[in-house]
Amino acid sequence: MKPTAILLLHCLDKQGIITEITKFITDNKGNIVYLDQYVDNQDGMFFMRLEWELDNFLIPRDKISDYIDTLYAKRYEMTFNLYFNDVVPRMAIFVSKMSHCLYDLLARYKAGEWRVEIPCIISNHEDLRYIADQFNIPYYVWSIKKDHSNKEEVEQAEMELLRKERINFLVLARYMQIVSDNMIEQFPNHIINIHHSFLPAFVGAKPYHQAWERGVKIIGATSHYVTAELDAGPIIEQDVVRITHKDTPESLVLKGRDLEKIVLSRAVTKHIERKILTYHNKTIIFS
Repeated sequence: MKPTAILLLHCLDKQGIITEITKFITDNKGNIVYLDQYVDNQDGMFFMRLEWELDNFLIPRDKISDYIDTLYAKRYEMTFNLYFNDVVPRMAIFVSKMSHCLYDLLARYKAGEWRVEIPCIISNHEDLRYIADQFNIPYYVWSIKKDHSNKEEVEQAEMELLRKERINFLVLARYMQIVSDNMIEQFPNHIINIHHSFLPAFVGAKPYHQAWERGVKIIGATSHYVTAELDAGPIIEQDVVRITHKDTPESLVLKGRDLEKIVLSRAVTKHIERKILTYHNKTIIFS
């Protein structure tokens, strides 16, 4: 793969933004390989993802951000992030006792579907260590007491490990613990969660059994970024499957787990590819 720069930006929509930024890139011998933009007419906001090759680009890569900030960000009151495709993100996976999402993530990683590194798997239970061993990934366990009296201490230890391993983002692969506000602040819009889409209708244990008892005709899964408000962060990916009277609670669970792992992996793919732009409490997902 040729090295490229990836620019994600948003600002108030004004005439000439695309022309000026693309001219800046082409004038400096950059070859644009991807451009996608969207205008939210409700808020009057402009969103863009732009990627260009760096082989012949005249500006050193460590100076590109300064140029964009000086020439355009201040002028257009623009928020932007700059990435490079040869800087491989480092992902930590958090799990508890359910294995379906973890297996799917690691299978895709092992198959080479993602340009990502997974230096560690973190859990509050020993149950899934055997899976980490199969994929030769270090597995760390910090048990959390029922009264949560040691939760702050546990998260401090986890944060120390995440810093040591230079982790960029976290994936909660059915991790059955609430992440603290402090950890969320350290990884804003960089913690991805997955859950069934019955909330808030079927709360607590056995949601699929509750749904079956109500005779639901559709079930789903939602993946989103984690925020301080529980299960209310910007949604990245969702999907559904239809249900009939022939389904059982057990078949609902199987179909739900299949949806969860697929939806979570789609969300992780978009994040790794730098195709998600968050604005307020929603996401712009570029194709």
